[in-house]
Amino acid sequence: MSILKTQKVFLISGPSAVGKDTVIDIIKKKYTNFHYVITAVTRKPRTNEKEGINHFFLNNKEFTNLINNDELLEWSKVYKNYYGVPKNQIYKPLCEGKNVLLRVDVQGAKKLKKILPNIIMIFIKPESIDSIKNHLLAREKKSESDIRTRLDSFASEMEYSKYFDHIVTNIEDKIEYVVSEVEDIIKSNI
Repeated sequence: MSILKTQKVFLISGPSAVGKDTVIDIIKKKYTNFHYVITAVTRKPRTNEKEGINHFFLNNKEFTNLINNDELLEWSKVYKNYYGVPKNQIYKPLCEGKNVLLRVDVQGAKKLKKILPNIIMIFIKPESIDSIKNHLLAREKKSESDIRTRLDSFASEMEYSKYFDHIVTNIEDKIEYVVSEVEDIIKSNI
């Protein structure tokens, strides 16, 4: 896609509970001229999440309609829910001259690299699996089986890191380090 020669698409991914949302929330305050992609999901919102800000929260039928109408750039089923990137969340801001930043799971990241070969992919990895477990346990309303499923997926999610352009370690209680590293990647590419 020729549009990506001037505007950039940055992708942040990593294992569940590694801190992707926290990093993006801080980056949003510094890069106010970027477009931050709102993804479509079929899971229920967490207490602190809002419709149309964090995600588009859809039921299975609404999500299937997006698929059937070819409105998603990519989509995957992850942890029993569907997640997808609406095309208009990428192409419209690029056409408006904005750089784009999005967060997707590792499956989606690999698919997007094929669709948008110039995408700049940043993998956030945890300091240890124990930090992931602690973050999952701290999240509200996670069942024991849900936590186990996510921890069981950890190794395969880490394996996907080899497809990324950059890998940043999220050192526990040092979020400013991760943000600084991500900022350096953004600055060196725009």
